[in-house]
Amino acid sequence: MAPRALALTAAALSAVLVLSGCGGGPEAGDVATIRFVAADYGANGQHPSEAYWREVISAFERQHTGIKVDLRVIGWNDLDTQVRAMVRSGDQPDLLQTGGYADFARDGLLYPAFDVLSGPTAIDFLPRMVRVGEQNGVQYGIPFVSSARMFLINNTLFRRAGLDPAKPPKTWAEVTAQATALKKAGVEIPLGIPLGKEEAQAESFLWMLENHGDYQDSSGHYTIDSPANIETFTQLRSWVTAGLTERNPATVDRTELAKDFAAGKVGMLNGFPGQLADLKGMDVSWTAMPSKDGVTSATLGVGDWMMAFKKGGHRKQIRAFLDFAYAPENTVRFAKEYNLLPVTQSALAALAADPEANDLQPFLRILPTAGFYPLSDPTWPAVSAQIKARIGAAVTDPEKTLEALQRTAEQTGR
Repeated sequence: MAPRALALTAAALSAVLVLSGCGGGPEAGDVATIRFVAADYGANGQHPSEAYWREVISAFERQHTGIKVDLRVIGWNDLDTQVRAMVRSGDQPDLLQTGGYADFARDGLLYPAFDVLSGPTAIDFLPRMVRVGEQNGVQYGIPFVSSARMFLINNTLFRRAGLDPAKPPKTWAEVTAQATALKKAGVEIPLGIPLGKEEAQAESFLWMLENHGDYQDSSGHYTIDSPANIETFTQLRSWVTAGLTERNPATVDRTELAKDFAAGKVGMLNGFPGQLADLKGMDVSWTAMPSKDGVTSATLGVGDWMMAFKKGGHRKQIRAFLDFAYAPENTVRFAKEYNLLPVTQSALAALAADPEANDLQPFLRILPTAGFYPLSDPTWPAVSAQIKARIGAAVTDPEKTLEALQRTAEQTGR
């Protein structure tokens, strides 16, 4: 473990926590139990997150004999529903690791991050992600893990089409030209644009960013139907109608196209680090997203969050566990195991110097400047759900679809 700049040794801290407790915490001599609910990052039963957390918790409890951690790991498909049921019944956990924090913060249920993080842990987070975790100037969302997107190219298919993989498209005009060449060479899907319900909000946002668009302006007002976004979807529509994409993007999910790419059916695609394991042995290139003007350089950053609920009163015990869990060896291990990106400066530096993490290097370089969803807005989860379900239709009628989503977003915010 890297040295931790804590005021107390692990053994001394454990003793203090047991003796002092904290509002609603244990009496002297008791063992405090904190309840921790976490998301499962495993897929198809492989690499379940529970195994990772059990090892971290076991090591933590050996050092902190006055604290026990009651772990529950829930799959992503069920996590939100079960957590909201816990919160409605007043049975919220002490710690929750999931995809969003804003509504819990709005409702006054969470500790501010600085109440449950020691100074050295708090200042280690990437500054950009700290800002995304803030609501009304106070940080409630504690970054847990992140990801970023890059443009992915099948070099073999490029060469078949007479294209040079060393010269990926930088502008939308070049995307058109190269996708057309791939189509003429018989590539089944020259350009993948997955706008199905799985992650339509991400695919849309990636292309919006490359035309100076966004879901909100700097004042927090929704701008879904901005001229820039309508122009972006007009461009996507032109690629669809030209037969340069899958037949009906609104019905195709990211996971499906990722499998098609790994099977050699797709020439170009917005990719993510989770694909790295499936692309071993393939001749591919990761490059910057092509933009309308060839100058804009933006990408989507995705973050999942840790948050601490106040009800149990276990502030000091939560702080001890979070300081331990965010030690570099833990965060680096998690990132490498799941091909995700770290959220702390120490882990980012460790991975950048790790020869076993070579595949992650392009993503590590772009992460500090990535753009994020408006995660601090409590209305975003509801608006995002509507975008997932409906924005795929914008490749047929950009203006009508985006205007309808804009009205929905504005009504949600009332």
